Amino acid sequence: MDAVSDVDDVHAIEAIRAACLAHDGHDPLDEAAALALKNHGTAGTSVVVADGGFALVRDGELTLAVAPDARRRGVGTRLLAAVGAADLAWSHGDHPGAAALAASSGWQRVRDLWVMRRPTSAALPDVVVPDGVTLRGFEPGDEAQVLAVNAAAFAHHPEQGGLDAAGLAERMAEPWWDPAGLILAVDTSADPSGTAGEVLAFHWTKQHDAGLGEVYVVAVGPGAQGRGLGRVVTLAGLHHLAGLGVAEVLLYVESDNTPAVRLYSSLGFAHAAADTHVQYRAKSAATGAAAE
Repeated sequence: MDAVSDVDDVHAIEAIRAACLAHDGHDPLDEAAALALKNHGTAGTSVVVADGGFALVRDGELTLAVAPDARRRGVGTRLLAAVGAADLAWSHGDHPGAAALAASSGWQRVRDLWVMRRPTSAALPDVVVPDGVTLRGFEPGDEAQVLAVNAAAFAHHPEQGGLDAAGLAERMAEPWWDPAGLILAVDTSADPSGTAGEVLAFHWTKQHDAGLGEVYVVAVGPGAQGRGLGRVVTLAGLHHLAGLGVAEVLLYVESDNTPAVRLYSSLGFAHAAADTHVQYRAKSAATGAAAE
């Protein structure tokens, strides 16, 4: 943790976070915010912790939460006014309190991120790998190719496209990291007996606990699109997770990404209304964007 981070603030934030998770069923911090807090504390953020709530802004993104026993007392409004300028904020679980605060403060709803789920008890199609392609797990030395495919596949994605070597290393240091769960589709057309060819696509899976797995990242390089590799690596990862014994697999997908929603629906994933995360944009940010 960075030396300039306030350890007391971190402890208070973690306590409020735990209370919100237990009450709401959703973590008020997304993975990026949680990793930043774990590895860097509050360094580099504007942060206010008061009255049973916290607000922090890192890189223009707001994270705000109020403990259940401190709600409906104007704490969120005071925290928002005190923490300083932010452009974007997430409401995990589309919390009505967040919607009310956004409406009263002039924030606009701009994105819906769906959580889709499927039970592993549902049958899966077999994995049919195209000629000239081999599936294998991650090996040391694959980092640069994984980052390159990720950057190309998510060039216009506001979060995933920014993954860099440091972010990759932080995730690989997490307890859930399993190299066998990062499944690579490798071009072996020039050497069918080898596995050291170009990485064309990958499916990074995540096991949260004994019962829950995740389609963490599916990426297909632009040059490999149109070959059905997205479905191939997705299926390979689902078979991998089922083999670990989890009962359910979840994934996150933009609500307006029709091709992806169609693919996941065809594999047995379904979305429930309560499983929606909402992104809001500050009125000042929206006005500035419109003026550019």
